[in-house]
Amino acid sequence: MMKSFILMAAMTALFAFAGVSMGGLEGMIVALLFAVAMNAFAWYNSDRMVLRMYKAAPLPSSDPLHKMVAQLAENANLPMPKIYEIPSEQPNAFATGRNPENSAVAATTGLLSQLTKEEIAAVMAHELAHIKNRDTTIMVVAATFAGVISLLANFMMFFGNRRNNQMGFLGILAMMILAPLAASLIQMAISRSREYEADRVGAEICGNPMWLASALQRIEGFAKKIDNYNAERNPSTAHMFIINPLHAHKHDRLFSTHPSTTNRVNALKDLANNSRSSIKKTNIPKVQRNS
Repeated sequence: MMKSFILMAAMTALFAFAGVSMGGLEGMIVALLFAVAMNAFAWYNSDRMVLRMYKAAPLPSSDPLHKMVAQLAENANLPMPKIYEIPSEQPNAFATGRNPENSAVAATTGLLSQLTKEEIAAVMAHELAHIKNRDTTIMVVAATFAGVISLLANFMMFFGNRRNNQMGFLGILAMMILAPLAASLIQMAISRSREYEADRVGAEICGNPMWLASALQRIEGFAKKIDNYNAERNPSTAHMFIINPLHAHKHDRLFSTHPSTTNRVNALKDLANNSRSSIKKTNIPKVQRNS
């Protein structure tokens, strides 16, 4: 959490600097008002927008996945989220929503047909961890800030107050390139730091870290071979998924939205070794779709 706070502070500082560079104090105030409006809109509407983007369909309460998620939500002391299925053969999942009371989890058809019930439970527990940790809100704010900074950088060329701007043409050009790049790097770093914590909390919710370790390895293997076409068309949403739907990363690279799966699995193995006596014997209902 402290790392995320520091990164968000860095994002805010970069945002303020971009505003001041654009037009002094007045520029920063205008940028701040614009960011507040953008964040408010994203906070209230991002869940519906992203679910519509992925053609996610709500599942009826009779669906077996509801029973599984209800059990996991009880373990996590969370209200029951809405449950959606995404028509994609690539196994994957994400969580969205502005708070735990207005949240949703979405699983692809591929996830429900290709993974075991224990692996599915671990993935759903990971997504509930994001909701519990309010990562869905943090990432919406970070993504909005990154978007606003990119807009500010472009506005500088046309609307910057030259009397208040001492940077000159080359300075403005550098800001147009470097500010969005820095914002994207910070956003990706926030995303990576939240994934490790969601893995840890998700393992506690489902009761067995090795279920999640197995799920991560299998999802990454499928993601290398099966395209997620909606994700390819909307790469800015890739950070939402439990595994990068666009491509896999061997290392924690600078431009990666997700940590290395190997590193995540090793952390889960360490967690399992340190908590053997506390692993729960959870009765997981069958939820798999027919392949």
